Amino acid sequence: MDKHGDLGQSNPFNDNQRSSSGAILKIRLENFMCHSNLEIEFGEWVNFITGQNGSGKSAILTALCVAFGCRAKGTQRASTLKDFIKNGCSDALVHVRMNNEGDDAFKPQVYGDTLVIERRISHFTSSTVLKDSQGRKISNKKEELRELVEHYNIDVENPCVIMSQDKSREFLHSGNDKDKFKFFYKATLLQQVDDLLLGVDTNLKAASALLDELEETIKPVEKEITELLGKIKTMEKFEETCQQVQLLKNKLAWSWVYDVDRELKEQSEKLMKLRERVPTCQDRIDKKLGEVESLREKLTNKKAQVTRLMDESTAVKREIECLRQSVKTATREKIALEEDHRHKRNNIQKIKDRVMRLERQIKNIDEMTMRSTQAEQSQIEENLSQLKLEVEKVKASLSSLKEEEKMVIEKASAVGKEIAHIEDKIREREKKQRGINTHISDLKKHQTNKVTAFGGDKVISLLRAIERHHRRFKLPPIGPLGAHVTLANGNKWASAVDQALGNLLNAFIVTNHEDLITLRSCGKEANYNNLKIIIYDFSRPRLIIPRHMVPQTEHPTILSVLHSENPTVLNVLVDVMGVERQVLAENYEAGKTVAFERRLAHLKDVFTIDGYRMFSRGPVQTTLPPRARRSTRLCASFDDQIKDLEVEASNEQSEIQEHRRQKRDAEVNLEGLEPQMRKLKRQCTQLEKDLTRKELELQDLKNSVAAETKASPTSSVDELRLEITTSREEIEEKESVLQKLQDCLTEAESKANELKAAYENFIESARSKIDVFEEAENELKEIEKELESAETEKKHYEGIMKNKVLADIQVAEAKFKELEAKRQESNEKASIICPESEITALGPWDGSTPIHLTAQINKINHRLKRESDKYSESIDDLRITLEEKEHKIGRKRKTYQSFREKLKVCKDAVDSRWKKLQRNKHDTASILTWGFNKHLGKKGISGQIKVSYEDKTLSIAVKMPQDASSRGVRDTRGLSGGERSFSTLGFTLALHDMTEAPIRAMDEFDVFMDASQQKNKLGHIG
Repeated sequence: MDKHGDLGQSNPFNDNQRSSSGAILKIRLENFMCHSNLEIEFGEWVNFITGQNGSGKSAILTALCVAFGCRAKGTQRASTLKDFIKNGCSDALVHVRMNNEGDDAFKPQVYGDTLVIERRISHFTSSTVLKDSQGRKISNKKEELRELVEHYNIDVENPCVIMSQDKSREFLHSGNDKDKFKFFYKATLLQQVDDLLLGVDTNLKAASALLDELEETIKPVEKEITELLGKIKTMEKFEETCQQVQLLKNKLAWSWVYDVDRELKEQSEKLMKLRERVPTCQDRIDKKLGEVESLREKLTNKKAQVTRLMDESTAVKREIECLRQSVKTATREKIALEEDHRHKRNNIQKIKDRVMRLERQIKNIDEMTMRSTQAEQSQIEENLSQLKLEVEKVKASLSSLKEEEKMVIEKASAVGKEIAHIEDKIREREKKQRGINTHISDLKKHQTNKVTAFGGDKVISLLRAIERHHRRFKLPPIGPLGAHVTLANGNKWASAVDQALGNLLNAFIVTNHEDLITLRSCGKEANYNNLKIIIYDFSRPRLIIPRHMVPQTEHPTILSVLHSENPTVLNVLVDVMGVERQVLAENYEAGKTVAFERRLAHLKDVFTIDGYRMFSRGPVQTTLPPRARRSTRLCASFDDQIKDLEVEASNEQSEIQEHRRQKRDAEVNLEGLEPQMRKLKRQCTQLEKDLTRKELELQDLKNSVAAETKASPTSSVDELRLEITTSREEIEEKESVLQKLQDCLTEAESKANELKAAYENFIESARSKIDVFEEAENELKEIEKELESAETEKKHYEGIMKNKVLADIQVAEAKFKELEAKRQESNEKASIICPESEITALGPWDGSTPIHLTAQINKINHRLKRESDKYSESIDDLRITLEEKEHKIGRKRKTYQSFREKLKVCKDAVDSRWKKLQRNKHDTASILTWGFNKHLGKKGISGQIKVSYEDKTLSIAVKMPQDASSRGVRDTRGLSGGERSFSTLGFTLALHDMTEAPIRAMDEFDVFMDASQQKNKLGHIG
């Protein structure tokens, strides 16, 4: 078999349903190409047409294309239809019978169960006839055939419906991704939809342009209408305005009366509020007076308590020192007893070893007595001399090795300690470097925005929240305080002042309790929870501190080095922190002199540049050490600090690198010593074993010689046994002493443990007393602060009562009497112009003031004069002209508006379809890849299809079973002819699955396939 053709009915590759409507049942050809008279009836599913080359297989597909309305050039087999007529014949006939059953049947009430398409071709013309199932002619119009083809979606120019051999060969030989994309785009009908949408969009744009031109023609008339409407409206307002002027003049006369009434009402309310403040202010003064008396009594009691606790704390510290010495003594006694116990136990063990040697010697003497001869005695002496030499030699070697091992161990230990010391230094340096870098980061942030130094990023968020809610505040809050103060004498005292004021620099000041609540809500909004807020009267002038109320010293106070444009800020620092009583000193010695030796009056605290804080509270003198890194938030510029810190950070990094290099060198040295130590250890162990063995041999030999040289072996044995008995008695005596020593050791250990436990318990109990003392001291400081604050507030309220409340009441009463006289005068003048009843008849008074009404009257009079000079026509003439022009363009305007709405509907529909087309493009590519892999997978092949709608390319790549170990995917151009045909057929079948058509035909789909591939693929199709 040379060639294959395939004609498929419906979609036989995915389901087992019977053939549906639109399937071809029979085709008959007369005088068409090489066929004189050919009739084929097709089966329900897949039909294969085989034959030799030139036998007319492809002619059948061409006949189908012609029957369904394809032009001659579209078949790629001829240029005109008459070229399909067989040589020597005058005409040709293509007769196609189709199934027309089922839900998708085409006009079943007209054509019946089947329909026939007959295409007759002559040398001069061609005709198409549609017949019903009975053979009756129904229509010969091309529109009917086109409707039939569109109904069944039989697009013969779509290669997925009918793939001729030319298209098959062209697709197989093409390696161009753009050609593959065109094939795919046309086969999936996306090309058709794209072209249709582009055509519709072009038409819509042309229609919109035409409508724009039509609308431009009526714009001059619309402009005239707009001008007429403006003139008419102006004339109507002119008439109304003349009436308003007289009314405004009447209202102006009575507005003077009502304005005085309003002022009287406001003054009355103000007077009532001022009188209500008197009892409130007096209550606050009485309340603060009671608080001052209570706090003074509380301060006296707390000072007595602190004095008593200080004495108790001193006694506790002395007792702790006594207990510590007792614990040390008991521990030393226990260690001495342990050492004595260990020494006596070693002596007992030595005596036991000597007894064992004596017993072994007795045994050797008994054996030597039995075998003693002169020759043996000579040999023994020679052996004895040899063993002594060997023992001395081994001892010398062992001693040398031990000395060497000891030196290496000491060296390794020293290197290990050095590594540990270097690691500690590295950790310390890295910790210090991290702290420096953090400080640099904070300073850079403060340099960008100084406000962040007093609360960080949260204060920025808080200020933004205050700005958003500024209308809710009676007076804008002041803060943070640190942003409102500067140092008067440079940065010298920056760290000391910052330490003294601390978190107060982050605080905000408000004028009343309502503003405090509002500021707290702003703080919650900005996630600034621990916000310090101070209530203070903003109207209070700057406090003048008498000279006798400040410490008399040559050193500056904090108040003297601070500067602020806002007097309220300085008042708060004085009232809250007492900065006029806090002194600054340059160093520790100067601060100590001021704080403790001079006993200055009104001195509260002393702060030094190097960070010390010193103060006296009664007889107690306290010095607080400096913090690790002192803050300098009040500096005018942070550049010098940042540079110094960067240099310090660089130095720390250099030190870290140097320590790491030293550590690496030490580790390398230690690694070199470890093999040497192991080698010396093995050598020493081996020599010790040899020495022990030779010493035992030597001792045994000596014992033998001694036994032989004795004149009376029996007496020697008796002496040895006597010595054994004596040694055992000594062991018993020493063990008795050892037991007593053990009892003493146990008693000493128990005593040491008891003393240690008592010391720890006492330390625990003493800690609570010390904590109580510290807590009492802190409470004393708080009471002092509260007392100062209460006294300040009492003086504040007394000043308000005298200078503000009573004085304001007197001024308000005088002004009220003045307003009453003015009201009487204004009422008499207004009654002359018009009665008040005319004004009240207009409704409630709108609150207009005389100034406002006068301005309105002047403005209206000016406009009336200008308008009267501007228009000469009457309002009735203008209205008649307006009606004529509106009637002239009314119909055109409605028509154009209707066209515009229809164009918008069409444009929205096209845009919707464009979006759907884009989604369908993506879905189509995914379905194609899935179907392609499905068909290739039946032969163990995998593939990949990449579609790029932007580049208009489609690439196919496959992975053959022999490439299983490779990660790459081979392009189809790298496949053999048969493999390429097989892959192309899989691609085509995947496209078939996506195409809704009742028939599909392929010509020479098996080109280049070998017999195995043909059999496999025919099995897939069949």
